Amino acid sequence: MNQFGLLKHDRFLPLFCTQFLGALNDNVFKNAIVILIAFTLADKLGMNGSILVIVAAGLFILPFFLFSATAGQLADKYEKSLLIRRIKMTEIVIMMIGSVGFYFMSAPLLLTVLFFMGMQSTLFGPLKYSILPQHLSEGELLGGNGMIQMGTYLAILLGTIIGGVLISINPNGSLYVSIVIILLAVAGWIASRSIPEAAAPEPTLRINWNLITETCRIIKFSREDRTVFWAIIGISWFWFYGATFLSLVPTYTRDVLFADERIATLMLTAFSIGIGTGSLMCEKLSRMQINPGHINLGLVPIGAIGLTCFATDLSFISLPDMKLSEGELLTAGMFLQYFNHWRVLVDLSLIGLSGGLYMVPLYALVQQRSNPCHRSRIIAANNIINALFMVISAVLMIVLISAGIKIPQIFFIVAVLNLMVMMVIFKKESEFPNQFIKFIRN
Repeated sequence: MNQFGLLKHDRFLPLFCTQFLGALNDNVFKNAIVILIAFTLADKLGMNGSILVIVAAGLFILPFFLFSATAGQLADKYEKSLLIRRIKMTEIVIMMIGSVGFYFMSAPLLLTVLFFMGMQSTLFGPLKYSILPQHLSEGELLGGNGMIQMGTYLAILLGTIIGGVLISINPNGSLYVSIVIILLAVAGWIASRSIPEAAAPEPTLRINWNLITETCRIIKFSREDRTVFWAIIGISWFWFYGATFLSLVPTYTRDVLFADERIATLMLTAFSIGIGTGSLMCEKLSRMQINPGHINLGLVPIGAIGLTCFATDLSFISLPDMKLSEGELLTAGMFLQYFNHWRVLVDLSLIGLSGGLYMVPLYALVQQRSNPCHRSRIIAANNIINALFMVISAVLMIVLISAGIKIPQIFFIVAVLNLMVMMVIFKKESEFPNQFIKFIRN
């Protein structure tokens, strides 16, 4: 079945809509906060905008590290559609509190809500990925993951645009953001009510509330299959890579490109379009093989090469010397007059496309080869390792920025690190380079 054909079925469409609306809401809220911090609140608080944006990103991903072990156990013990509906109800309450934060322009309250949004996403993650193998056949799994990733990054695209545009409207931008995030939360809950039941794989499981011991236990589950474990490491590395770029784009736009917040939104849009396109391309490229629906791990090295090459190019782009008055920033019309500014947008799009080719096969592999009784907990282990890598990213960015390292230089550092990490992964798990060679030969 073509991956778009999945949207005709109740076993996929309600989950897709629930995921899409949740990701859309996350990004309307997050981007509104990031723009508010970078262009307004940082100056009012007398803080470095780059560091405050990274702190905000860190607060969102911290719950993935703290609560994923519990989330994985709950997803294996209880029926999944019921848990999803309850989580979406919680989202409505969180967004109502967030609207209060926007009304009072309270950075502490908005950052607190961002933390609870991360907690809600932590609980939803293992459910979202472990329910797919229960509702889709093995041949549909790659296409289903591609659709979920495409929907996620389309939501990021729209959320980035909507959040950035709404918060920039004077004088009622925060009011418009508040209305939208509450409406999206309600719509997500309505969509979740149509998700078919997915039986609990281990209903007799006793919940271990000890964070440390259960985290160690589910990490052990993730190591049961060598290829699954290295796929998780590969996924987590991409979250390090992506978190670094996304957290730096707003400040890169203002301090390096000397452009306004609309260009920051355009930059994030280019990245999102790229990753959505790359995610959809995975099934098409896999259908070129003898066994359609087969998870083509040869796409992973292709994506990894792109992540290094295009980030390197981005870091070396020479920007035009423009005469701007103090405090003046480039508008969209001014920005797009220069070839190298277009080159920045193309590089970000191709970084995103490479990320889609790289990430979708890895997620499908983890779902397909994980023990069904432990699948949610293995996905939770993936989330914990993802969070660890993103926390490391946030800490490293703070250290580099504090040391005076320029943002283009940080992009180059990450490109080199990507090459080094891929060499380790491909040496440890030869299935990735072997399938790459087979794919190129075909």
